[in-house]
Amino acid sequence: MRPVRRGARPVRFVALGDSLTAGVGDFTEDGPRGWAALLAPALGAGTEFTNLAVSGAQTRDVLERQIPAALALRPDLVAVVVGVNDTLRQTFDIHAVAARLDQVYAACAREGATLLTACLPDPGAMLGLPGALAAPLARRQRGVNAVVHALSERYGAVHLHASDGGWIADRALWSADRLHPGERGHRRLAARFHTLLADAGHATGRPPCPEPELPAPTRAANLLWLATAGTGWVARRCRDLLPQLLRLAVDELRHDARGTGADLDAAASAAVAAALAALPERHPDRTPVRTPAQARALGGLAPRAAPPGSGPLDLGIGIS
Repeated sequence: MRPVRRGARPVRFVALGDSLTAGVGDFTEDGPRGWAALLAPALGAGTEFTNLAVSGAQTRDVLERQIPAALALRPDLVAVVVGVNDTLRQTFDIHAVAARLDQVYAACAREGATLLTACLPDPGAMLGLPGALAAPLARRQRGVNAVVHALSERYGAVHLHASDGGWIADRALWSADRLHPGERGHRRLAARFHTLLADAGHATGRPPCPEPELPAPTRAANLLWLATAGTGWVARRCRDLLPQLLRLAVDELRHDARGTGADLDAAASAAVAAALAALPERHPDRTPVRTPAQARALGGLAPRAAPPGSGPLDLGIGIS
């Protein structure tokens, strides 16, 4: 990231991803806002913010549509938070997810932009699905998180561990659909990203206010939203995912009955390891050339180690 300096142009912050970054759950009179929009003013005076995130986006959408538009803006800071929608499709392929994210991250690195990334909770647990239905989704999300962890380290991203912790169980932070944060939850995410950036000396503004500006939606408003937008979301997912998820659940129950459930976890870990191993080597020319001032500014942006026990899969591998 190129921090704001006297006489220098303002920081250009571009957000990519899906409904989480598009702001679903944090609704204002002007429409969805979200954590990235809340973070932008806290980066420093004059920050130029563009949100290219689209509800429902998958890693393919970020690679093919969002990243070209983002790079045209010559960003200093790019948030890439995506992957949950990939896990909710019958076409889910961890190899494809890893390859796409690697291309997205590499494109940002070549432009000299700092990356913001995050690992996220699995949707099955958030929705409270029964164990046999939730387990396959959890395994997929752990795989995506493992890829994001590895690639965030590879590209020196500022990475937020948001896949677990007390914030997930705090219903006051979540919207009626149980999948997207409400305003308070989006503010929590913005504050956590701000802390990471401030610790590295790249956020000069005051932290985002943790308290909501707007009153919490009424029960009637929540029910109306669920009956309209929420029902449409469930219908689309049922057509796309449900038949396969039922087959996965049957397989889950069969393995549980045989006492071989660990084999499913081992297979998922092996698939993630193979996906990462298949990525092309990162050549020196994929690392941008920076001025001494930029190099000093970017110092300390190496990702933090995951807290003990927070890593989704202990793969014991690295990529160069």
